Amino acid sequence: MTIKDITNYIEELAPLAYAEDFDNVGLLVGSYNTEVSGVLVTLDTLEATVDEAIEKNCNLIVSFHPIIFSGLKKLNGKNYVERVVLKAIKNDIAIYATHTALDNSNNGVSAKMCDVLGLQNTKVLIPKKNNIRKLTTYVPYKYADNLRNVLFEAGAGNLGNYDQCSFNIEGRGSYRANENANPRFGEKGITHFEEETSITVTFENHKEGKILNALFKNHPYEEVAYEISTLENKNQFVGMGMIGELITPMQELEFLKFIKTTFKTGCVKHSQLLDKPIQKVAVLGGSGSFAISNAIREKADVYISADFKYHEFYKAEKRILLADVGHYESEQYTKNLLVDYLTKKFTNFAIILSEENTNPIHYI
Repeated sequence: MTIKDITNYIEELAPLAYAEDFDNVGLLVGSYNTEVSGVLVTLDTLEATVDEAIEKNCNLIVSFHPIIFSGLKKLNGKNYVERVVLKAIKNDIAIYATHTALDNSNNGVSAKMCDVLGLQNTKVLIPKKNNIRKLTTYVPYKYADNLRNVLFEAGAGNLGNYDQCSFNIEGRGSYRANENANPRFGEKGITHFEEETSITVTFENHKEGKILNALFKNHPYEEVAYEISTLENKNQFVGMGMIGELITPMQELEFLKFIKTTFKTGCVKHSQLLDKPIQKVAVLGGSGSFAISNAIREKADVYISADFKYHEFYKAEKRILLADVGHYESEQYTKNLLVDYLTKKFTNFAIILSEENTNPIHYI
């Protein structure tokens, strides 16, 4: 089993195309062709994490946060990032990071927060834009069913809770092959008319390569006519944050004590209490102040995230309760999510949950 086998499976959960443009995700250190002896799953990769991987015979670290975020110009061990990278390379340990790719996954960081809070009727808080593309192609009528099916198998035609979605129009196409062509139907130099089906399907942008490969491999024409465009439609199943409902409403102070215990935090910073029950809950792991307005727009009673600045608490405007549980605390269950996910697939080597607490913030 190689590192590529592991990362391919992770990317079924969190495709790298889901990551934000500013991020640095994927294999940061090591080779995809390396055979895996064990996998250590962590929230952050520090020197102690690499030491733990060495001790437990794990040559792949799957980390939520990327240890390399901005460009490295030198590797001389002058800071913790360089020391981690040097130690990993010296000991043949690969490092892979998911970060915002997993943030934007429908079964990722925020979904895990919803799970530990017991929320139901969940949906994405900020659906991702420019994630959906549309393919239209034209194929002889008698080949349409087969081509449509292989496009479905390649990942096209998924729309929310539905799959195998397409739009089809029957028509008559024409072409004339020149002397250098090798037409499947018709003759060189003579205009040929063919009864065709126009097939239109949508797909997530990261599937484009696989879908085009299926199109070219299975289309009967020598020259395949097709069009691809990016849609303005938001992907309701991909994006930052989630919102859901408690089965039973809770009073504000009761709820704040509940999330303090649930997220094992030394402190919950919150905005002014509004003296109303909590039922509709918005969450976003990590630094989430940018989504305050989205939580208000969705009429959430409370928004749980981290790293709110002083003036950002004013944005509550007595319309929502803001609760900052801490950056590490909001994301801590992510490594459990990854361990559970990988363990179901790979049983011939160890998938280990890191025992290192990498939280740089302490409370007294």
